[in-house]
Amino acid sequence: MPLLPRRFLPSTASLRALEALDRLGSATAAAEELNLSQSAVSRQLQTLEEQLGVTLIIREGRRMTLTPEAAEYAAEMRAALNKIAQASLKLTVNPAGGSLNLAILPTFGMRWLVPRLADFARRHPEVTINLSTRLKPFDFGTEPFDAAIHFGRADWPGTQAIRLKTEAVVAVCAPGLLEDRKIREARDLLALPLLHIETRPEAWRAWFAAHGIEAGPVTGTIYDQFSTITQAALHGLGVALLPDYLAEQDLATGRLVRAWGGPTEAPGAYHLVWPVEKARDSALKKFRDWLATQAEDEDPLPR
Repeated sequence: MPLLPRRFLPSTASLRALEALDRLGSATAAAEELNLSQSAVSRQLQTLEEQLGVTLIIREGRRMTLTPEAAEYAAEMRAALNKIAQASLKLTVNPAGGSLNLAILPTFGMRWLVPRLADFARRHPEVTINLSTRLKPFDFGTEPFDAAIHFGRADWPGTQAIRLKTEAVVAVCAPGLLEDRKIREARDLLALPLLHIETRPEAWRAWFAAHGIEAGPVTGTIYDQFSTITQAALHGLGVALLPDYLAEQDLATGRLVRAWGGPTEAPGAYHLVWPVEKARDSALKKFRDWLATQAEDEDPLPR
């Protein structure tokens, strides 16, 4: 694709000045961050206006603010500048094989991915994998990631994905929670405090539906990670739906018991998700191909 005319390709310095003014709210703060004088920032912005032929700045004495249109433009430029910085960092850190910035779900990283990464490193020593945790979907345009491990639906805008694995959950609680209660059927759990995981808002409704019960809104306390909801269940605060692999050890030791029934397939699945524009990235392709060999049906992937 040919480049656009020069007037639509402003200098990075001018764009950084605009972005900093938008984010920081004052020319003084922008100048300090960019290590420039305030007059230099003003000149950069004036040059940008002249080049584009559009008024970007409202000037009131020494005070400068962006027009609404300029603020939208600055937000788009921020994403573009971030992508340039990320690409430059990747080239600098590992110019030969590239790197992959991967957002992972915390239990997935601890229980499944990290123990297997030694195999990937042995097969592809030229690729560097950088891991950070994210619990919710995000915008790849504003976050410094090449791909993400995600649970739910593969419906992020502007992305592609491969499905990895479904999840089976079991309703568990501390033994003491059931001491004075007779649980004869799944419906009886509605009388107990139910614990919810933030990333699975429909988990309990789906669990009751799987047992033939049409439950209304299922209320209860909400936790952001399986590590915290597990602790809540262990301390007798309620019944939690945990992936069967995660509850296995505590069930074996008797610290947790099944409140009712066995493993039930949860809605949604684990996916590897990446932005469309990254699809041909060499490091991502190597990781994607390798991950596909690890996601076996009998091997439940954690979050």
